[in-house]
Amino acid sequence: MKKVKTHLMRISIASLLILFTTVLSGYSQTRLSEMNQNLRYSRYSRISLKIIPLQHAEKSFTLQFVVDKIEEDPSFDNYLFSYALVESFQEEITDDMIIAFDQESLKKNTDRHFLFEEEVTLGANQSEAYAVFMAKDTRQGDEYVYHMDLISPYVPSHPKFGAYFGNDIPFDQQYLNVEESLLFKTSGAINLHQFFYPQEFPLPLPPMETKPAPVAKDIEVDYRGSFLVNVPQLFEDKGYYFIQDDTTSNNGLLIKTTPKSFPTVSTWEEMVQMVTYISTRQEHENLLKAENKKLALDEYWIRMTRSEEKAKDLIREYFRQVEFANLLFTDFKEGWATDRGMVYIIMGPPSEVYFELDRESWIYLSNNSNSRITFTFARIKNILTPNYYTLNRSRAYQPEWFKTITAWRNGMMVF
Repeated sequence: MKKVKTHLMRISIASLLILFTTVLSGYSQTRLSEMNQNLRYSRYSRISLKIIPLQHAEKSFTLQFVVDKIEEDPSFDNYLFSYALVESFQEEITDDMIIAFDQESLKKNTDRHFLFEEEVTLGANQSEAYAVFMAKDTRQGDEYVYHMDLISPYVPSHPKFGAYFGNDIPFDQQYLNVEESLLFKTSGAINLHQFFYPQEFPLPLPPMETKPAPVAKDIEVDYRGSFLVNVPQLFEDKGYYFIQDDTTSNNGLLIKTTPKSFPTVSTWEEMVQMVTYISTRQEHENLLKAENKKLALDEYWIRMTRSEEKAKDLIREYFRQVEFANLLFTDFKEGWATDRGMVYIIMGPPSEVYFELDRESWIYLSNNSNSRITFTFARIKNILTPNYYTLNRSRAYQPEWFKTITAWRNGMMVF
């Protein structure tokens, strides 16, 4: 595998290993499939990683490594950043494959982001490739991992153009609030095409419901014409947009647009929809029919917990989970309404998260025993997003699912 590096001042991985052997050793001699990526979904993560590939030719990419600063004013010196390219989830990552980023590698350092960029070229005969972005917090040893398919059966190609915020940082969110703008850049086409989908999707079925959910036969689409690159593009409508430079291909970029308050919840009508996961069918139907949604919700929470104080705590924690689900799992649906979002809201952040090419597995460890429960999400090919997952449903989930919902309804969190 050929790697073309642009930073002449790069500190070699060998030098870093001399200085930080105990810190970096966790990455080498391991496989992508063995890396626990649970910090992707932790409520207490200090940073968030993302890789955004721009494809110039069949085997040539610019990789944008974006670090979202979650903690206030983080110091670059508190982290060790690196990346590797692998040909499969089972390939062993050796020391000589790991490329370290130092401060000279930084392309941008803003109030909210660190940004690195790398030019990479894959082997001419290479049929699969995956980039792995790694960061280690040197204060407490936390290991952050994020991976992205460059070429795989699920992602045959990437756009040649990129979307950017006003400060020239790549668009790294799962969503864009309506009436906000993005700037698109490309070295090729001078204009891009936009298709708008106003589609509303049904809520996911419970984990133990094995009957397939209904699928819409037709999807409404509205071609919104073309627009120039390098000129801010406003997105005015709630739904999702698919941006393409070549309308004869399946290649493009999904822009999910959401209400201005998103990822938080701002209306009583939204709240009514979102409590479906912990409600009985009759309770939810009564809430949907209620004329005064605020009053109906107040009565619902107090009746369920039998305590105003417990109700306040429960409301705060439940909708905090909704907010995290929106941040983490939004694709063409709001994050709370996806399979992963549903499980995350009820069960909390998973203790362990592992990826294979065709699936993502979440492991929860019981607080009261050595038992484990695993939720497996199958990866589904989808032209809109490379990260579309659906839960493998099973009746075996029913006891633990009902137990956890009962805890919620009693005003307790199990995590």
